[in-house]
Amino acid sequence: MKNPATSTDKAKKKFIRDIYVNREYSWLLFNKRVLDQAKDLTNPVLERCKFLAIFQSNLDEFFMVRVGSLYNENISDPQATDNKTELTAAKQLDGISSVVDGFYADRAACYNMLRKDINKCGIRILRADELTPRQSEECKEIFISHIMPLLSLMVLDAKHPLMQFENMKNYMVYDLERDGRRMIGVMAFNSALDRLYKVGSGKKVRLIPLEELVRAFGHLAFIGYTVKDEMMMRVTRNADFDTHIDDTDMEHDFSEIMKKKVESRARLNVVRLEVDNENSKLKDFVLKLLKISPKFCFKDERFFDYKFMYSLGKFLPAEVSAPLKYPPFKGAVSDEIANAPSLIDLVFHKDLFLSYPYDSMSPIVDLLEECASDERVRSIKITIYRLASHSRIAELLCKASENGKQVTVVIELCARFDEENNMYFAGKLQEAGCTIIYGMENYKVHSKIISVVLKDGEEIKYITHLGTGNYNESTSKQYTDLNIITSDQRIGEDAVAFFRNIAICNTEFTYNRLLVAPETLKSGLLEYIDREIEKAKDGREGYILAKMNSLTDKTIIDKFEEASRAGVKIELIIRGICCILPGIAGKTENIRVISIVGRFLEHSRVYSFGKGKDRVTYISSADLMTRNTDKRVEIAAPVLDEKIADKIVGILQVMLADNVKARKLCSDGKYRKVETLGEMLDAQAYFLKNAGK
Repeated sequence: MKNPATSTDKAKKKFIRDIYVNREYSWLLFNKRVLDQAKDLTNPVLERCKFLAIFQSNLDEFFMVRVGSLYNENISDPQATDNKTELTAAKQLDGISSVVDGFYADRAACYNMLRKDINKCGIRILRADELTPRQSEECKEIFISHIMPLLSLMVLDAKHPLMQFENMKNYMVYDLERDGRRMIGVMAFNSALDRLYKVGSGKKVRLIPLEELVRAFGHLAFIGYTVKDEMMMRVTRNADFDTHIDDTDMEHDFSEIMKKKVESRARLNVVRLEVDNENSKLKDFVLKLLKISPKFCFKDERFFDYKFMYSLGKFLPAEVSAPLKYPPFKGAVSDEIANAPSLIDLVFHKDLFLSYPYDSMSPIVDLLEECASDERVRSIKITIYRLASHSRIAELLCKASENGKQVTVVIELCARFDEENNMYFAGKLQEAGCTIIYGMENYKVHSKIISVVLKDGEEIKYITHLGTGNYNESTSKQYTDLNIITSDQRIGEDAVAFFRNIAICNTEFTYNRLLVAPETLKSGLLEYIDREIEKAKDGREGYILAKMNSLTDKTIIDKFEEASRAGVKIELIIRGICCILPGIAGKTENIRVISIVGRFLEHSRVYSFGKGKDRVTYISSADLMTRNTDKRVEIAAPVLDEKIADKIVGILQVMLADNVKARKLCSDGKYRKVETLGEMLDAQAYFLKNAGK
């Protein structure tokens, strides 16, 4: 194992050039901040367990998608370089392997710390080599009765020379001997198996993970063989398949094309191998079989998947587990909304603002329910990127269609890892009579918009919802997102035009109020940055305040640098990837970047320019990434109500003052805790305390 600190320092030098930070390296730093939350003793212990599981899940997706993409690029165009740090795919992959190697050591240390802390709270997670004779007999019986019947076995010999290892599935590989012959045994874990099994009785809860049981007793399944060596393993396959379509695809249903592409994931190349014993000769056998570089073989002697950490609380009585979790919280609904006889009429009276998860999503659901039955409503149009598995919104769209409303649903079948769920809902909505549109040519539709058209007497009226997050009841309780519901006529007309342009695959359209990618969003934001630059050059105060998940677009990064040079003060709240290095003298010294990782996933996007009377604020579905600004259909909507704009800017100002969860990106590329001056302020805790006020 490499020295994690040395590996990270070397990688940092490789991944930073001038004011630019490599995208992949910046993402790895973000995931390290997630792992830090698993170590943070200010978080309840069961929540820390979840952060460890989230860290691992994030890393798995990173390999499937980002490493998969670099793998593809290294084959198709090995000389191509990142436009910011000028690294080829091969050099990026090499740097990633160094950083991730250190992550495995950090992850193992974090798990061992959590295991001790959980033990103090009444749960002991057993290891196979720690079992007492009595526990060993009980565990052996569990394995034989409950696990062995569901294991799939294979012996690789002349008739079965190869093994197709499935993506993200655990296997135990054995070096077997029988009658002087050496063979390879393979045991596939069944996903239906429990991850944790209770052992013994008493006040202390003793749990043994499935992996430990297989390590201890898996050899019993190979009756008649002698086990010479064994190794647990898991492969990660490239999930970055091409969703591009061309004219030859037009004769086919796009949903059928996507089904085949999703199914192909299981057969794509291996980009990572994980093993529990790096000294086993079986590792060399598997590496050769998979044709994968040893640099992308990583060791964790206990687990590859930490999802079981989510479920530890269920083994404790409710009164014991409650203090080990975050206090329960329910999004607020204002009295004005709760007491309104009609949400439609309320929106005609004033714009409504919702900030998830501190505000409940129920007003949007209730508004859709009212629209599904109200005689004034003629049509409902909506974009869907990700839905909850049990979606009330989908039900209400079906109800509206069955009630004779014209319902159009733009559903994105290329929403990575949600393709199957979206295909399912597309079918259900279509059955109910909704018009289904599968995106726009080769642009993902990532916008969050609902357009309601009403006829009140002879007058056509509009209600438009614009948001920063998905129409997903589940994530609205976990992600921070901003929402505005307005009856503004010009925004309503823009919304109708937006859906019309989606239907005819037209991106070349200039809207009255909305900025829409790929045509006007980036250019519109750049114009506002230029406005602040001109103010600074004239000796006035130039100011930019923005919040997003990621910043990678080089054109915008370079414009931020230009603004900083001109004296514009720029404050950025960026949860994840940030490819600009702040604090570089003469270049980015006027730029400040913080990241907040906490109980809720920071997901809202806000772009605000100027202060006072000339301030212009937008909420958006788009991050400032090239994929969003140039390759997706995204919306940035102006906040027309000054009181709502004040609220949004106020939210960001509180976040900038966070000195508990906030981490500041420094000029050396490292994230450090924000200096504590005065009282401690956790922004998310502050918003929870003041929800509904």
